[in-house]
Amino acid sequence: QVQLVESGGGLVQAGGSLRLSCAASESAFSINTMAWYRQAPGKQRDLVAIISSGGSTNYADSVKGRFTISRDNAKNTVYLQMNSLKAEDTAVYYCNARAGRFGMFSSYWGQGTQVTVSS
Repeated sequence: QVQLVESGGGLVQAGGSLRLSCAASESAFSINTMAWYRQAPGKQRDLVAIISSGGSTNYADSVKGRFTISRDNAKNTVYLQMNSLKAEDTAVYYCNARAGRFGMFSSYWGQGTQVTVSS
């Protein structure tokens, strides 16, 4: 099993910045993609950004140019730098990782961290 521990959420004013971190606990597993999703009240969970083990990234159109996803493979940690935050970025942010061994991978989720942007 892989546990994902998130940190860095909080309350920030519109235009401000936050940095989320997510560390995977199990170093014996190979981690493939890592990603951040978010879920606002009453809405579905949507992909925000994703990064491959090689560093290739992809972003939701709504965050392009404002958010940056990165990872430290040595620490099994993924980051989400969020700049120019808007009220509509308010949501619970979840870390996701595809991890496994012996060629068998599963999807793992963090517990979520609240990001609130006040206007």
